[in-house]
Amino acid sequence: MIRLSVNVNKVATLRNSRGGRVPDVLEAVDVCLAAGAPGITVHPRADRRHIVPDDVRAIARRLAAGNAEFNIEGDPRPELIDLVEDVAPGQCTLVPVVAGEVTSQAGWKPGPQTEGLKAIVQRFKSRGVRVSLFVDPVPPPIEWAASIGADRVELYTEPFARAFEHGAAAARESFETYAVAARLASSLGLGINAGHDLDLANLTLFRRLPALDEVSIGHAIVSRALFVGLDTVVREYLEVLAGA
Repeated sequence: MIRLSVNVNKVATLRNSRGGRVPDVLEAVDVCLAAGAPGITVHPRADRRHIVPDDVRAIARRLAAGNAEFNIEGDPRPELIDLVEDVAPGQCTLVPVVAGEVTSQAGWKPGPQTEGLKAIVQRFKSRGVRVSLFVDPVPPPIEWAASIGADRVELYTEPFARAFEHGAAAARESFETYAVAARLASSLGLGINAGHDLDLANLTLFRRLPALDEVSIGHAIVSRALFVGLDTVVREYLEVLAGA
């Protein structure tokens, strides 16, 4: 079954907009777990605009007592590397970050900017952390991810989400691009995650992706939770994924 990792960044965004501790990120984590979510994701950024290191450590302590997996996303800056080594989550997803971006814009592009990643991948793996690399659904970065020892790739799905909005034909054409990428990743021994702008509507197609292990979803879940509740939304997503 495809696993759902709920990204709770946006809960922290709302908290930070006012200051204080409300809404409580740990309470959101508890609701997600009670609804059956098998994983929690966070992406602590250098500007601390949502999840902060203290949140990461608190969530790690909360998850340590159960079976849910913790996935920490982020760019491989020294602070993030130290945090991952301190917390030792089940998975770390390394993501390129562009200064000033609102959210992730693209996957890793092999080149000078990625030369140091192999050592970081091996460093995390030596501590028992599964490493996933955020990539576009094209062969070069997938082949590169395998060559430096990554365990998984996370396919950047915003292009699919935009295609889905343009109708069935565009969605199917985009999906086939991802299917080819997934088959390649699987043939190279990589696990397959996916994330960015996936939602209840487009998952009905994307859940058919070959060998898909996990989806990480935050914005769509928290946005809908404002109207129907977080517990309800998590259960809705689990039901959609169970239909794969």
